[in-house]
Amino acid sequence: MNFQQLRIIRETVRQNFNLTEVANALFTSQSGVSKHIKDLEDELGVELFVRKGKRFLGLTDPGKELLTIVERMLLDAGNVKRLAEQFSQRDQGQLTIATTHTQARYALPKVVTAFKQAFPKVHLVLLQASPDELVRLLLDGQADIGIATEAISAVPELVSFPYYRWHHTVIAPPGHPLHGVKPLTLEALADYPLVTYHEGFTGRAQIDRAFAEAGLVPDVVMAALDADVIKTYVELEMGVGIVASMAVDAQRDQGVAEVDSVPLFGHQTSRIAVRRGHYLRSYAYRFIELCSAELDETTVCQALVPAAQPD
Repeated sequence: MNFQQLRIIRETVRQNFNLTEVANALFTSQSGVSKHIKDLEDELGVELFVRKGKRFLGLTDPGKELLTIVERMLLDAGNVKRLAEQFSQRDQGQLTIATTHTQARYALPKVVTAFKQAFPKVHLVLLQASPDELVRLLLDGQADIGIATEAISAVPELVSFPYYRWHHTVIAPPGHPLHGVKPLTLEALADYPLVTYHEGFTGRAQIDRAFAEAGLVPDVVMAALDADVIKTYVELEMGVGIVASMAVDAQRDQGVAEVDSVPLFGHQTSRIAVRRGHYLRSYAYRFIELCSAELDETTVCQALVPAAQPD
């Protein structure tokens, strides 16, 4: 058994058992993929995949058991490399942060600046991704740290920590009638076309839930992935906007203004996540601490240790 075979097993499942896609992802040939799988099955003496002719349809029971071991072995192999780098190059290497547009644009600039000043030799990579893509990057080991509001807290393989709280705010062009509505209500807001986040991004579910609980059906005329697009179309008077509060700056956003009101959609918590078992370099812990002073290395390490099972 070799690591190429292990990577092929994992990638076959991720590519929905399409060997052509597996070969493309691993920069090899389809015949090479098939040979590696056949050699491993011959070595183990069991079939790992359910087949129909030459097509793979799924994993057999032994294949399902093996996949769990494969994931652990590949994770540990990456950890060994990071461990060696930790002691040979303490202040050098790469740190990969997977995050959403909102976090990268509005929450992280000060953190990134402070980190680069402290660790100028560390290559910092910011991968912009949707919450679901972000989870995948963490589970695959392609990202060291993930920062988002959605998705990460519900994944058992991840440990997440509160980063900061925020709320949605309503924006409209200066002079819009909503600026004179005191107090602003969901009913008043529902009388206007709305521009807000796409489903699954930046707390959109909580917006939908608030309207539904009030018995209202909002007219969302446009949904976008990030606040900059939303603000642009609000400025063009396409509708009233609902965006994350940290995305609005009175000096920068001259074409739109916040509608003064209490938070109509409750509060949200953005979170920092790492995969259980993923070895973090010392500077990764420092990045987390720069995000939140409460999350020092000891606190994070203790959370990553599995709780002891009762006798």
